[in-house]
Amino acid sequence: METLEFVIHPDGRVEETVTGISGRSCGEVTAAIEAQLGRVVSQQPTADYYAQTATSPPIAVHQTQTTW
Repeated sequence: METLEFVIHPDGRVEETVTGISGRSCGEVTAAIEAQLGRVVSQQPTADYYAQTATSPPIAVHQTQTTW
């Protein structure tokens, strides 16, 4: 499940945590929100960021056994 969590600190800083989105696409999901919030001070990629996303269909392997 894709989740965006925001924590607003007393000093006005907003901490954003994204889970459930693999690869760099989380940046695409959060770009509009971050533009409205203001300047991004730091980013820390999570394990989801480095996860591989399946982009190609599975490959079927067929074996044939021939007896002579």
